[in-house]
Amino acid sequence: MSPTTDTDATAWVLTLSCPDRPGIVAAVAGLLAEHGGNITESQQFGDADSGLFFMRVQVTAAASRESLETALAALAERFDLTWELDVAGRPVRTLVMVSTAAHCLNDLAFRQRSESLPIDIVAVVSNHEVLRPLAEFYDIAFHHLPVSPDTKAQAEARLLELVDQLDVELVVLARYMQVLSDDLCRRLPGRVINIHHSFLPSFKGARPYAQAHARGVKLIGATAHYVTAALDEGPIIEQDVERVDHNRTITDMVRLGQDVERRALARAVRWHAEHRVLLDGGRTIVFR
Repeated sequence: MSPTTDTDATAWVLTLSCPDRPGIVAAVAGLLAEHGGNITESQQFGDADSGLFFMRVQVTAAASRESLETALAALAERFDLTWELDVAGRPVRTLVMVSTAAHCLNDLAFRQRSESLPIDIVAVVSNHEVLRPLAEFYDIAFHHLPVSPDTKAQAEARLLELVDQLDVELVVLARYMQVLSDDLCRRLPGRVINIHHSFLPSFKGARPYAQAHARGVKLIGATAHYVTAALDEGPIIEQDVERVDHNRTITDMVRLGQDVERRALARAVRWHAEHRVLLDGGRTIVFR
């Protein structure tokens, strides 16, 4: 297809999934061509295990959102599509939850400020006051929601109020050291990303890096995943590791671990915000 010259053209990103069958790519490309679209990026994957087909397309077109959505709705009936259309690069309205560790929040906020991450952090929520100055440094509203066994329900109710009031699209648990209730997880499916340390073997509870050091691990790592009611078992978006040896102190391992955590989380948030992550049952398809 020849490039469009319409100065009013919009860059769109279309993602879809459906039962795999012949003709899907041709039908999607044909629909976009009929609306004057110029495809600038296209990725697809057919999962032989689930029998599902996944596709992500970036296209420049002068057609209105209404006309594209009307056409896609008709195509959805034909192919049983689940689809989403958005403006490419639009900052995703994001709420970040933290406790006392600053490295992930600082990294996300800096990347947003430098316009290298397509998110708009509209609020920081914490069960502690420690990171209020950091949020204020980045001009982000800070909300202190203390959590105890007696106040957990009220804190989560207030969190959902903020999600609604601020039109939040994505919640990021940036080392938020509280477990979300099953009900809250079900209220925000596919909209909450968590980052946590992951070791081989895995160490739970307090001071995981000290435990890892005591066992002489050779790899430390981090996993970014969607949050589900099954604790730390949601679909994985990204993982990263760092090799270590006997020369590393506990302080070294904490520092390296935090670096791995922020890198993995930033990539996961970016791919989600760019609509590169599609759910395939209990796992993800990531079009990088």
